[in-house]
Amino acid sequence: MAAFNLTTSDTSPFILMGIPGLEAAHIWISIPFSIFYIIGLFGNFMLLFVVGKEQTLHKPMYLLLSMLALTDIGTSTSVLPKALSIFWFNLKGITVGGCLTQMFFLHSVSIIQSAVLVTMAFDRYVAICTPLRYTTILTNARIVKLGLVGLIRDVLFMLPLPLLLSRQPFCDNPIIPHTYCEHMAVVKMSCGDTTVNRMYSLLMAFVVIGLDLILVALSYSLIIRAVLRISSKKSCRKALNTCTAHICVMMTSFTLFFFSTLTHWFGQSITPHVHIILANLFFLIPPRDQPDHLWGQNQRAS
Repeated sequence: MAAFNLTTSDTSPFILMGIPGLEAAHIWISIPFSIFYIIGLFGNFMLLFVVGKEQTLHKPMYLLLSMLALTDIGTSTSVLPKALSIFWFNLKGITVGGCLTQMFFLHSVSIIQSAVLVTMAFDRYVAICTPLRYTTILTNARIVKLGLVGLIRDVLFMLPLPLLLSRQPFCDNPIIPHTYCEHMAVVKMSCGDTTVNRMYSLLMAFVVIGLDLILVALSYSLIIRAVLRISSKKSCRKALNTCTAHICVMMTSFTLFFFSTLTHWFGQSITPHVHIILANLFFLIPPRDQPDHLWGQNQRAS
């Protein structure tokens, strides 16, 4: 990864401690982490291969699944290789440039994942509330455009995080009690005034993710209203079943995201190793299900 242009503090590397308090168990912890990572990579690459090769799958629903698979690969690969180097070889050092670069890609891809989940919620709304217009509203070209808009939005919002931190003076040999460079953990390593960094981070967490949650909630409130108007219980149940997996995915993703973010602010009583393990699982466990379970058949959903 290319590093940002930094001050002379770049000569003093950060120290990533891994999971404080569980150093003796690092090797054992690396086993399930590696298994999750391998399974996630295999499943996501298989999905991308199948969707890319099979012409009949070149549809909006599978394009969205492919986007979600790419974000899964990006987030887990941003975290696990460095974590495993700590667990296996005790390579805890990382330059300031490398740390800020990891932080930028990690948070950017995570926010892109949130945008994809919002688009999926919109897909469910169109499929259930206006099924006859589904193919005209959600075309492949429109899905790609929505993906590009989400990418541009997230890069513009996340780029100030490392840029603001690159202007901060860091203490000598700052020790980060984590397996990766999380924004608030890096902010705490600064010896300067980090008020702007903290406020911007909290603002982005609630504005970007909060806005996405509002859009998802709006989509599903309209879906529920439409489903309740269906006279047939069988059709009603079928419509709800097409959304169940997606709801579970969003609840898991957004809950762990807010847990990880807010713990750095208000979670002093939470045991550090519990926070770190859950934060890593947020990036390692793929937030998706198989296409048939997640989507169902659009034309028959209602």
